[in-house]
Amino acid sequence: MKRISLFVMLFLLVSISILAQGGKIIRTTMPCKILQGISEREYSIYLPDNYESDTSCKYPVLYLLHGGGCSNTDWESYGNLKHVADSLIDGGMAKKMIIVCAEANKNNMIWFNAPHWKYEDFFFQELIPYIEKTYRVLSDRNNRAVAGFSMGGGASVVYGIHHPEYFCSVYGMSSYLRRQPLEFLKNDKSANWRQQIVEDNNPIIYVAKATDMQVDKWKSVRWFIDCGDDDFTFDANIDLIRAFRQRGIPYQLRVLDGGHDWNYWRPALINVIKVSFK
Repeated sequence: MKRISLFVMLFLLVSISILAQGGKIIRTTMPCKILQGISEREYSIYLPDNYESDTSCKYPVLYLLHGGGCSNTDWESYGNLKHVADSLIDGGMAKKMIIVCAEANKNNMIWFNAPHWKYEDFFFQELIPYIEKTYRVLSDRNNRAVAGFSMGGGASVVYGIHHPEYFCSVYGMSSYLRRQPLEFLKNDKSANWRQQIVEDNNPIIYVAKATDMQVDKWKSVRWFIDCGDDDFTFDANIDLIRAFRQRGIPYQLRVLDGGHDWNYWRPALINVIKVSFK
């Protein structure tokens, strides 16, 4: 009798695991006109469980921005994105959502606009409209969020500063916010112009010099700043918090032991998915 009961239990567990497949990640491309010299751009997208079977449902969208020298696939390869999203959604700790992992490393490694490379324009004028046309998404501001790490964390903050009407929440992990003299960039021939573009978009300066009307718009965004205490971007992130405090902009600050690597970003990604949508 005990053997039969054990067999039934194992059968049920296997059946449940087979049925509960969770979401899936698709690596694909989209047409591109704005980025000079290319006709298509890669991206990855996480679609939640039952996306294809329940065609009546629409979902909020979280955009994830990778760091310098990385790619859209790193969220899956190093961040374990599918498992994290499936676990949080299945456990009721996060809303069902679509997650878009954009690509900004190939050709020119920058999330912003440069004279020869208008990536920020591409993101807002082509990528977001394409996602909202192609997938069943909730396309209002309350159902759109952005997050990233390192260079992508800085871009997430800047995108929220430049376009607060687009996002309900912004989550920066180890955000690279301003020019810094970094040893590993000294032999990179393209580092100078990229560093200058980062400095031209320095959000700490933006916030300090902003009008009261601009500040009021930023107050409507839920800001999350997350950085390890051993991270080389720590001081800049704390300076951003000081600027927020001086202008009365609400924020949540998360500081834990850690540096500038996936050992910190992997658990931070859990928090991103949990808090991006109320």
